[in-house]
Amino acid sequence: MKFEQQLSQKQRQVQQLALTQQLQQSLQVLQYNGEELFEFINQQALENPLIELNNQYYTGLARKNTLGNTASATEINFGQIADTQQSLFEYLLAQVHLNYRDTPLRKLVITLISYIDNNGFLRTPLQKIADERNRPYIELLDALTLIQQLDPPGIGARSLQECLMLQTERDNHAPHIAYIILESYFEQLVERKWLEISKALSVSLEDIQNVFDYIQTLSPAPGSHFYQEEGLYIIPDLKVEVENGEIIVTATKSIQPPLKLNEEYFDRFKQTNDQEVQKFLKEKKQNYEWLKKTIDQRGSTILRVGEAIVRHQKAFFLEESHPIKPLILKNIAEELAIHESTVSRSVNGKYLETSFGIFELKHFFATKLVSDSGESISANQAKEHLAQFIRNEDKRKPLSDQKIVDMMEKIGVKLSRRTVAKYREELGILGSSKRKRFD
Repeated sequence: MKFEQQLSQKQRQVQQLALTQQLQQSLQVLQYNGEELFEFINQQALENPLIELNNQYYTGLARKNTLGNTASATEINFGQIADTQQSLFEYLLAQVHLNYRDTPLRKLVITLISYIDNNGFLRTPLQKIADERNRPYIELLDALTLIQQLDPPGIGARSLQECLMLQTERDNHAPHIAYIILESYFEQLVERKWLEISKALSVSLEDIQNVFDYIQTLSPAPGSHFYQEEGLYIIPDLKVEVENGEIIVTATKSIQPPLKLNEEYFDRFKQTNDQEVQKFLKEKKQNYEWLKKTIDQRGSTILRVGEAIVRHQKAFFLEESHPIKPLILKNIAEELAIHESTVSRSVNGKYLETSFGIFELKHFFATKLVSDSGESISANQAKEHLAQFIRNEDKRKPLSDQKIVDMMEKIGVKLSRRTVAKYREELGILGSSKRKRFD
């Protein structure tokens, strides 16, 4: 058989999207939240002398909030915020200087404080610290004892058990058997083997229930509140107002920060005959025009997506219970004729301000479930039913997941036991055996 190799030329037309660097950057800009956008624009302004930015475009910053709490807009000048927060180390150090004389033991106390983590625990073993510092173990134990007498109660604990014991020891209102149970029956208490404790201490299950309830009031991380960021703010991108039953969606100034061409700089150098300068000006002006167009497009896209979400979720803004209807990214994408990934970028990290709180746009998306009547309900609505059943249950005989499945089916919502367990965990609700009460 004779083998012949033939070469031929054919012309074929193929259409495909090429992700240029500018297109990739445009997609990234859409994904930025308000703070990231501000930082990006500032960086661009540093690199491009033709970009003039008014840094006062942040006219309203609102505290991140949840349903039921009012979030008000407040004007903030970033340059005037004083850092008045006291760290845990500073707080403990002040107490040491106030209460203990300047002795070698006090120096050791201060050294040991530096090992305490943000939650107030001493995680490093004392023996390891003794080896590192070349000090006797017993001296470090004495220093730790002094630390554990400081505020907040529970500070310097080496375990959760010790932390709770320290707080109970200093509380005159603690149940009289609380310290004994924490010291000798901590594991049985956690595993709810209360009958064993009841028999060992000759007390009732109701007494143990009271101890368990008391422990819930103690702090599992006594030092954590020293590191909460009290000045945590978010920047709403959209604002929703209801006037005479009509929902009005508007964009805040943060969604499209005002950019200006620095005409004074441009006019000063555009008359020059230097080709390098002319090339530089041309590139920087193109960069400015691209940035302005990209930011305008970002704002327009977020506004369109926000308006579409509000149209689908009218009941949330008009009804007092604020129900969330089933909604997925695909619904918005098809309505606006854009890609789902564009919708995703438009809702992640973008916030909407209402008179009753601030919500991330992705909060309004919920999986659809179908009831027996054929009516669509959201997974959030199913969770609300589940939570309501558990709130109304007999605490002496809590509802099992299977019982909840049966109750959901009676109202026309079919869920598997596994789904009920998943929803319950997402709501932070314990299993039936751990919800049981004895009082």
